[in-house]
Amino acid sequence: MRDLIVAIKALSDETRLRMMKLLLERGCCVCEVMQALEISQSRASRNLGILQNAGFLKARRDRLWTVYYIDWGAAGHAPHLARLLQQLPIDDETLRADRERLKRSSPSGPGCREERS
Repeated sequence: MRDLIVAIKALSDETRLRMMKLLLERGCCVCEVMQALEISQSRASRNLGILQNAGFLKARRDRLWTVYYIDWGAAGHAPHLARLLQQLPIDDETLRADRERLKRSSPSGPGCREERS
């Protein structure tokens, strides 16, 4: 039951919900999340960490670059909640703007340019 409570609490924040909607589309590095949501690096990293600790995300590191993506194979309730979130018909102007900024985002953190260029 504890993992369900942790997962639901992780989704109870607007920033983390917006991050999840982006990450349900594709994996992103911190700098892409920052650009898409127009938030600071510390806020992006802190909230990605909360989602990862709740079992929603995996991180793949390559030198200084870390890509976060949905962990569909995780134990517990997080993958089921992620699937539910993916299926929910949320049509919101904020989420549409986030998706558009994500399309225009470019990796800009240390390590991102050399990995993506």
